[in-house]
Amino acid sequence: MRRRRTIYYNDARHYYLWVFEPPIHLKDAWRPIDEIAGTSIDTFSYGVERGDGLFYPSRVGLMFGADKRPFHMAHEWRAWQSMQSLIQRGLDPLQVLIDRAHDKGLDFFASLRMAGYGGMDQAHQTRPSASWNQNQRALLASTLRADFAHEEVRDHQFAVLEELATRYEVDGIELDFAFTCFYFNPDEAAKHISTMTKYVDEISRMVRQRPGGSIPVGVRILPTEEMCLRAGLDVRTWLQQGLVDFVVPLFYPVMVLDPDMPIDWIVQAAHEADASVYGMLQPYVRDEYTGSPQRWYADAEILRATAANFWARGVDGLYTWFMHWPLEDAERRMLTELGDPDLIEEGDKRYVLRLRNQAATELGYDANLPLEIEAADPERRHAIPFYIADDMAGAAERIRRVRLWISFSNLVSGDQLGIFLNGDSLAGEVCLRDFSRGIGPASAYTLEFHLEKVRPIKGQNLLEIVLEKRPDELVGGVIVQEMEITVEYGPYPTGLACTRSIRA
Repeated sequence: MRRRRTIYYNDARHYYLWVFEPPIHLKDAWRPIDEIAGTSIDTFSYGVERGDGLFYPSRVGLMFGADKRPFHMAHEWRAWQSMQSLIQRGLDPLQVLIDRAHDKGLDFFASLRMAGYGGMDQAHQTRPSASWNQNQRALLASTLRADFAHEEVRDHQFAVLEELATRYEVDGIELDFAFTCFYFNPDEAAKHISTMTKYVDEISRMVRQRPGGSIPVGVRILPTEEMCLRAGLDVRTWLQQGLVDFVVPLFYPVMVLDPDMPIDWIVQAAHEADASVYGMLQPYVRDEYTGSPQRWYADAEILRATAANFWARGVDGLYTWFMHWPLEDAERRMLTELGDPDLIEEGDKRYVLRLRNQAATELGYDANLPLEIEAADPERRHAIPFYIADDMAGAAERIRRVRLWISFSNLVSGDQLGIFLNGDSLAGEVCLRDFSRGIGPASAYTLEFHLEKVRPIKGQNLLEIVLEKRPDELVGGVIVQEMEITVEYGPYPTGLACTRSIRA
């Protein structure tokens, strides 16, 4: 049954066990819960494993740190010693969080990364495809993990999930399949799709038949159906057979917020099965994988825009993590707003299109930017599709300003451009030119359009750019580096709407 949720995820490491000195104080042990309590977050998801050990005293798996002593990394030593300091006081590190979540009125989901586990036999790992070239091998090697064709792999992860579901008072189990694109050897994934479906069925039955009653079973999945199937994950069949209660599309190597994530396929499939979809709000706008010199965290306007797009496309709730830490007033305000679609609907928004991550592109999760225009050609339009949740026509009396911001490299003032929004020319709109941020001003600058006559529509939009002509003795093309749409609201009409109101 579909259910609205607002979920925050903590991976147990970066903003928790990595950072506190042992012996850990109980208030610090509660920190992941307390920092989100009182916001709109109603569900806390906890990553209990990262591939080399579990962050609790498991009876069936390797506890993180047990095979690492003596430690060579301070943060790993902190994690082990902090967990041991709780155990020595008679406290289970996982149960401490579960109890605190329940004290604060939050559901607690145990999230298990399915891609690997501590102590796994090296013979049970996936192998690169024999047909891959050297670049593909280098690019994808880090995503190869456990080969679920091996019964030992399936049995181990099943035992861990059974322990989480039956030994602990969790309110949901999440199978995290979003870390890697390969759960079988790439050349063999197609023939093992039924193996994974049967396995998810077995997990689902176990969780739903647990003592104490059934709890939701969810899955983190890859963004596109093609990526899922290539990995051996037939998510559509899982939904049709009622094996999972919720899905969360994302891809770990891309921690950049994506307002155009291709989720329509999974929303339709999940809702046909009466299952929920939760839209993943990644923490960054830009990071090192997009060429940024530093990580740029999403602010309220940017987070709001992507959240609005997710709501408009039919999600049942939102899911986020890894916000700028420690979480302070700004982050808590954002977490409070995320649970209310009405607050998001008429709040200022900044739609920042995701930039291409080469690793993700190679794996089937591409982006439209940067866009290279190789040479001047007045007959060729270069398309940038994007989605907007705002109803520009219906909310015209409350929209204060709409701006389109485009960053170019290798552009000069003498270039002749044609820019069209949904087929309409922007030649009649106010356009400001400026230096570009983040790129040397000698090589790039921006165009900022104040849109009055031509505005985006609610839903899918298309921006088209034509490089019509270049100045004499300047050849080659230009690159569209970045693009943003900003929508600002106010209590009174402005621009053309203001003029119409005054004349009336």
